[in-house]
Parts: sequence; C-alpha cells; structure tokens
Amino acid sequence: MTLANKPASGPDNAAEPEQPPVPEGHVRLTIDGIEVIAPKGELVIRAAERLGIAIPRFCDHPLLEPVGACRQCLVEVEMGGKPMPKPQASCTQTVADGMVVKTQLTSPVAEKAQRGNLEFLLLNHPLDCPVCDKGGECPLQNQTMADGSASSRLIDEKRLFEKPIAISTEILLDRERCVLCQRCTRFSDQIAGDKFIDLLERGSGQQIGIGVDAAGEVPFQSYFSGNTIQICPVGALTSADYRFRARPFDLVSSRSVCEHCAGGDAVRTDHRRGEIMRRLAWNDPEVNEEWISDKCRFAFTYVTTDRLTTPLVRRDGVLAPASWTDAVTAAAAGLEKARDARGVGVLAGGRLTASDAYAYAKFARVALRSNDIDFRARYGSDEELAFLAGYLPTLTGPNAVRYADLESAPTVVLVAFEPEEESPTVFLRLRKAVRKNGTAVHAVAPLRSRGLGKLSGTLVKALPGDEAGALDQLPELDETAIVLVGERAAQSPGLLTAVAELARRRGARLAWIPRRAGEVGSALAGAAPTLLPGGRLVADPAAREELEKHWGAPVPDRPGRNGEQIIDALVGGELSGVVVGGVDPGDLPDPAKALAALEAADFVVSLEQRLTAVTDRADVVLPIAAVPEKSGAFVDWEGRVRPFDAALGKTGAMEDGRVLDTIGVEMDVDLYTQSALAAQTELERVWRAIARPAQALPAGRHEGVLAKGAEAVRQLLDKLPGRHRGLTLASWRMLLDGGTLLIGEPHLAGTAKPDVVLLAAGAAAERGIEAGQQVSVTGPAGSLTLPAQILPDTEMLTDVVWLPGRVDGVSTSVRLGATVGAQVHVEPAAQQAQPGGPR
Repeated sequence: MTLANKPASGPDNAAEPEQPPVPEGHVRLTIDGIEVIAPKGELVIRAAERLGIAIPRFCDHPLLEPVGACRQCLVEVEMGGKPMPKPQASCTQTVADGMVVKTQLTSPVAEKAQRGNLEFLLLNHPLDCPVCDKGGECPLQNQTMADGSASSRLIDEKRLFEKPIAISTEILLDRERCVLCQRCTRFSDQIAGDKFIDLLERGSGQQIGIGVDAAGEVPFQSYFSGNTIQICPVGALTSADYRFRARPFDLVSSRSVCEHCAGGDAVRTDHRRGEIMRRLAWNDPEVNEEWISDKCRFAFTYVTTDRLTTPLVRRDGVLAPASWTDAVTAAAAGLEKARDARGVGVLAGGRLTASDAYAYAKFARVALRSNDIDFRARYGSDEELAFLAGYLPTLTGPNAVRYADLESAPTVVLVAFEPEEESPTVFLRLRKAVRKNGTAVHAVAPLRSRGLGKLSGTLVKALPGDEAGALDQLPELDETAIVLVGERAAQSPGLLTAVAELARRRGARLAWIPRRAGEVGSALAGAAPTLLPGGRLVADPAAREELEKHWGAPVPDRPGRNGEQIIDALVGGELSGVVVGGVDPGDLPDPAKALAALEAADFVVSLEQRLTAVTDRADVVLPIAAVPEKSGAFVDWEGRVRPFDAALGKTGAMEDGRVLDTIGVEMDVDLYTQSALAAQTELERVWRAIARPAQALPAGRHEGVLAKGAEAVRQLLDKLPGRHRGLTLASWRMLLDGGTLLIGEPHLAGTAKPDVVLLAAGAAAERGIEAGQQVSVTGPAGSLTLPAQILPDTEMLTDVVWLPGRVDGVSTSVRLGATVGAQVHVEPAAQQAQPGGPR
C-alpha cells in the first residue's frame, strides 16, 4: 500500500509538495480523507482494510467472489466531485482514479444506511444469542451491540421456521437466523464444486435450503461442507457435534496441524477441560488458505475413544496392567533377547511425526542393530524407495513444488493420484487454479472420477499396471508443467521410474504426494530399509560414516527388509521379534499374513493408543500420545515443516520417541529422543550434515515391456465372450472409508460417498447390468456385491471395473484375493457363480 503525501500546512504561498506518481496499473483515490494508491480492480472494502478502516460486512469474504448480498458495507462514493445517487456496496465497488469514498466513520449518509440495513436484518432474526452456537463470535451480535438500536419497530410476529433442518449428519440449518449472505452457497459452488446448498424461493420467502435431484433426494456428498459452518457470519449453520456444547469464551484455542493427510493443513483446536470440542481451519494463505476437509474438521474423537491409559504386559498368556517401569523393563529384555537370536523388525506406520519417525529409525539401527524398518503401512516397492532416494532432496528442498506453484501452473498432470480422495487441500488448490487461471489438468487413470470432473480435467486412459505406457499419450510438457504422482504408483511396476524420466526429459517439475501425514517426514527421517536420515542410501559408506559421527554408534551396512519382507521373515522364523508403531493390519497388503506373523513372533512390542488386533498378540503394549496430546512436526508433501504444540497440554501420554528412548536406556543405548524438540533438533542437524542434491534415476528398463504386456492382455480379453471374460480391477481408497482415525465419529457418515461398482457402459451392456443394480465382483478369495454406477465409454475403459479400496472397514483386495491390475469376474448379483474364483 502506498499513501500519498498530504498537503503541508503553512502560508498560502507555500509550495505544495509534489504527489508521488501513480504506478502503471494503479489508481489514486481518497478514503475518509486519506489518499491511497491502489491497484486497478481492487475492491473498495479491501483498500479500506489496508488503511486499517473496518467496514461492517456479512457477505464479503476475501476468498469468495463478491456478490453484494447483505448490503451492510454501504459507503458514500463520489466521482468527479459528484456523489453517486445512493450509497454503494464497498464489497462490489472497484476503485477508480479520483474516487472519493466516505465510510461510516466520516459520512452520516453511510452510517445511516448501515444502521438501517442492520435494523432490517434484525426484523425477523431471533434474539436467542444466549443459546446460539455463534454467540460470542458473531459479527451480527457485535455490530448490533456497537451500533444497533436498543428496540425494534417491528409490530408483527417474527417469521418462524421449523428448526433445525439436517442438511447432513454433520450440519444443521436454522433458517430464521439466516441473513442471506450467500457465503455458504458461493463456497459450495466456487470452492468445493459441490452445489449442495442454494437459495430457494423468491421475494420475502427466499431462504437457504438444500437442493433436490431428479429422484427427489438430496445430492449431498461434499468433503468440505464443514467450512460453511465456519464462514457463516451468524448461527444459521451449526455443527451437529458441537451444537449446544460450549461457547467461545469457555474454550482454549491451540494452533495445530491436521494429522489425516499430507497436506499440512493449519487448524485451530478448541478444547475445554482436556476434551476437544471442535476444530476450525486456521488461516494459512500459503497452504490451506482458510479451508479444511470435513475429515480434518470432525475426525478428532479417536483421541478419547477407548484409549489405553496404562501399559500392559503379558503374563501367563494374559495381558495385564503394569507400571511403566515394569513394562519398559520387560520390553527391553524381550527385545534384547529377540535381537540376539534372529533379529527384530520395526513396522513404524505413516502416522508419525518427523521426530517420532526419527526415533524409530535410530532405535532400529542403534538399539536393534538392524535396517529392518519400514514406515509404509500399505503397498510399497523397492522401486519406490529408489525413487525417494534419488529425488527426495528435490521433492522437499527449497525448489520443491509448492501450493502456489499449483495455482499458477498452466498444466498439471495427475499420475496414480486422486486428489479429492487422497489430498483434499491439493484438490481445492487445483480447483482454484482451474477456475481462476485456466490450468489444464490431465489425469492418467482408468476412469474419469467425480473429482476430475470438478477440475474440468482431461482423462488419459490407462489400464491399471499400464500407466507407464500411457504417459506417452500426454500432451507436450515443458518446464512450466507440474506432475503430481501418488503413493499408488508403487503398485504399478516401472511407473515411478517412467514418471521421473518424463519429468527429466521434458523439464516438468515433479511432486510426490502420499496419503498419510507422516510419510514424507518418515522418509526424510530414515524410517525405511534402504534410506538413512536425509534420504541417503544405507549402502553409501560416506553417509553411514557421517551418521555414525552424530550417533556415536555403528550403523548397519546391509540394506534392511521392507514391510512385506519383515512379515514374511516373521512367518518363516527368520526374525524373532517385531516392534509395531500404531499400524492397522487392515492397511497392509495381506492383513491375515500380518496377524499370522505376530502370532509366530517370539516377542512383540506394540506402541498404540487403543486395544487392537496387534495389541491382542503383543507381549508388551505401551500407550502413546495422540497428535493433539503431543508436540512435534509433520512434513507436508511440499517438504514444508509444519510444527505444532500439544493442544491438550499434559495428559500423561508420551510421544513414541520418548517411549523408545526410555526402552533404549534399559538396553544401554542413548537415543536422545526423550522430547520432540530434542529429536527434531538432532534430526535437522543430521539432515544438514548428510543430505545431498538429488541424482537422476538411471534410465528405466521398463520401456515397452508393460505396454506390450497390457496389449497381450487386451488381445486375450477380446477373444473371450463379453459376458464371461474378466475385467481388470482398479481401486483406490476413499477419504472416508472407516479408517482408524475415524473411530468414534458418527457424523461423517453423511459425507462419505456410497460404495458402488463403477463400470463402463459397454462392459455393463455386455453383462446385462443396469445402473443401480446389485453387481457381484468375484476374485480368487471371495466376492463383493455393491450397486452399479455406469459411466460412458468415453469416461472409462471398458476393460476395467472399479471398486472402493475399503468396504465396511475391510480391504477390497483382501476380500477378493486380487490386487489392482488383476482379473476379476463381474456379473449381476442374481447370476452369481459358485465360489471358487473367476470363470
């Protein structure tokens, strides 16, 4: 902002100071007697804000397009010395050269207009502030107290509506409180792309309501609906969970970071007497702006649901409560014995903060003397580890792709990545880029998803497992393009190598976006079998030597086993023990084998928040802190460190790093991870010491192999009758699918998308399947029956059937006994074949 110099006082013949020139693309105007230079197109209300002048408003929001609905921001405007015939809405009026603006501070006309409009808004507004959830943080309440009339001139009864209306299981609408600011309708349309709420009726009967589709049902399936509660300036939209539970002055607010995805969303945790009451989005323009997903907003009840409060030690085959001293002693003794027998593996999981992941990595190598550690509680591959080793410094360094880069990129390519389901904040930023800047989004996938449709994206069809071959179908890319690759690329051999080569060959920038909040930090912390902290390879002697200087202990030189290999080694008796850090077996590629591995292990230590299938098989169970109960930092997909403090203060629960440090002391090993600050400080020191620039991956040997294999499959399928030939399974996990961190949250059910079978029209017609009909998908291990949803052949490969990654909390691949890319049998449920696998 540039303030022009005001004329100096003095004698009449004193020379007036020369005004500074107006930069190109700017104008000079006056607001309340202060001259200001503002960019063309800026709204008057924004120019006033930069001067510190607060103009009352309800409908205005900096991230929504102006609409001028509430009329509370009226100001007096003059152009060319002539006042406009009536006050103007400053939230829609753009600045102009020579404009003179008078706000309520200097204009009786503007003040009277605002007072009159405020009285109008209050005519039918209920005076229920003491019981309204917005009480204490309500702009309407504040403005009424400051400038409103002490009495009402309304002689008729106030308008009443039935209340509340359940827009969803999460959101309740009190229509009589609504001031028709249209913030909620604009958010749903402009930001989320889910027009689930809109203006209904006209005239005096106009109100906010929920839309109805052709079937007479409410089409409510938005992952972002909770944002409308936060931006509602009155108490019209309220949370079903928070309703009538607290008031703002009862709460303690703490800044935190979302633990549900790798987006790094800044959130505000409001709590009272050790219990989280609600979560709100924190304004962070560089990351999530002012938006968060409903999962981030509402899924916090896991913190207090069925929590472990005391350590457990197995005695005579039964887990029994024990003191921390006894439990730590038992864990250390059992791990030492297992280590000295055949070794101990570590399954760390992707929920960890960077400091906790570092503690696991150091504990495995120093206390257990092994590189057998893996943070990937999902499908992983050695190719993925090689990809991270080669590109991790670039993917997370100072030149890494950022949210702002997504917004300005002319072209963005999505590979094995569904942003609305796997990283909602990335989806919102991409949607903003499409709407504001015309960014072209291309997705290499077997079908055009609902999210891709909301991005106006282009589908590059690829059979699951053949995505590498489909990369050549992309339009010409250059250094301005960005390629976003997801964790599912690890399921497609050669794909990560092909993506890296594509980026190198065409100069495009590359980003890796996993689903879980802790995965990037865990990779950087070295919680992987072939990676040391900083992304250096275990096989690199120089990296090991440098690390040994910092740790004061030898580092094993043999690359370790990955997660699947650790499980196989336990089953086969090649490992004696395992440390499991909050891993849900249902997330692993083969949950049954994972549980069998725990049964076969001589000694199992579980660091968990509640009793699970893992703790049932553990010898020692140590309760650990949830994210709101501890300090730490996540590293988001940009490589941006997102620190946070404990929101709930001292609860008695300990961080993973402190628990491991305590066990280490009993094993005569000092980890120095007794606090998140100590671990984070050491990790950053190690990063600086051993990190090095990224190296390009070697040329891949996959070229042509996968494409030829996929073509052979297609030729084979073409020879079979349509009704009898199998379809290739495509799948990915949905944002809300009953995961561990959704435990105890009943309201998100209204946001979760229904489980369906997606088929192309051609494939459905061959099998006599109609939309909505129950369809059975059968694999070697069993069947799954869901209603069919049919897409045009232009939007989905006819050789593919899509299923959600989890149904009723069970992995689809496990239920069918078929991984993504395998052949499965599809038919109407009434014609289901006998068990035994696809025909």
